[in-house]
Amino acid sequence: MAIRTSAAARAAALSLGLLLAPPLAWTVVGSLVSPAIAGPATLTNEQSAALKTYDNALKDFVSILRQRRAQIDSRQPLPDLPGQAVYLARVEMMSAYKDLTDALPTRVGRPNRFGIPPAYFDADNEPLLDEYRKLFDVMEAPPASAQSSGTPFEDVVDLATVIARARGLDAADATVAGRISLGLFFAETNGKQNAGNARSNTYKGSLQTGPSEDRNGRRKWAAIKPSITTLDPALSRRDDREEARAGNLDHRFNHWTAVRDGLMNAHAEIFPQVPAIARALPNPIDQMKLFELIQIIPTPTRAALRSGNLTGYRISDPRIMGYLRNNSVFAFGWADRARTSATFREILDAMWLFNAKFEQALAKFADLKAGKRE
Repeated sequence: MAIRTSAAARAAALSLGLLLAPPLAWTVVGSLVSPAIAGPATLTNEQSAALKTYDNALKDFVSILRQRRAQIDSRQPLPDLPGQAVYLARVEMMSAYKDLTDALPTRVGRPNRFGIPPAYFDADNEPLLDEYRKLFDVMEAPPASAQSSGTPFEDVVDLATVIARARGLDAADATVAGRISLGLFFAETNGKQNAGNARSNTYKGSLQTGPSEDRNGRRKWAAIKPSITTLDPALSRRDDREEARAGNLDHRFNHWTAVRDGLMNAHAEIFPQVPAIARALPNPIDQMKLFELIQIIPTPTRAALRSGNLTGYRISDPRIMGYLRNNSVFAFGWADRARTSATFREILDAMWLFNAKFEQALAKFADLKAGKRE
């Protein structure tokens, strides 16, 4: 990045532990600042403003990463919702970079290993996202009382498959429901069981449900339990053991019951539509995205499914658009944030930040079907 050095820039450099000497620019790489060859000497006012905004957003992201790391390493108390400021700083950094590459297309660089479109993220800063993920792993670690499973991925697939069978699907379509549900597990927690939530005091566990959603799922499970017992007696016995093990524990922190109740709460009622969804969305990742939207914007997603024109169904409610942005959809850059409406096809395409998670789910599902151990 080409920048003009100033007193503010020197102060920022000193705060990062490095004094910069003109005419070099600076590029943040992990927790270090390294010199890079300066860009064009002359920028338009728009380009200069975009560069300054990105410069500040990048420094802010580095600052909050360092602050959280220092707090964690020194065992200091963390603020309420400790991940929210970190998340928002990442969003601002990527948003500012997208605005910069819109204003200065030559700044679009090489692909990155996260699969983020290069116009939204400078691959030189990959270590920052590595640290971001490590911090969230610590902040969202399961409580000591959590009850884990030795087969967390298989549990998700088995539960989803038998629920889909109980809801009337044949074996082939129930397998699709199992695959989709594994995608939900990766989308919600990166495939980590019993996860907390550093951005919410409400949503917890392997499928990130709230207390009322968990209770609703338990009630619905009890209603179909006789059918489950008929379809898969061994799974029903496993369920009895897990229910007894959970006892009075928050059922969201027993992996089995969390997945079971989460699927029953919202997704089981959609399982009968899996054949039609697969015809409308033949791409398995699109199928996973649609079910993730049941988590994010359930009412509009159900309306889209009923509409007869799933991909063309348009939403324009500012509140719903806000929910999408709070989940990294249409959240990066001025052009995306200015959108006032979108079709479901546009929403699915804008969920590119989920792609890597769903690709992991597909790979894990293939391993399970091939008989590979977890």
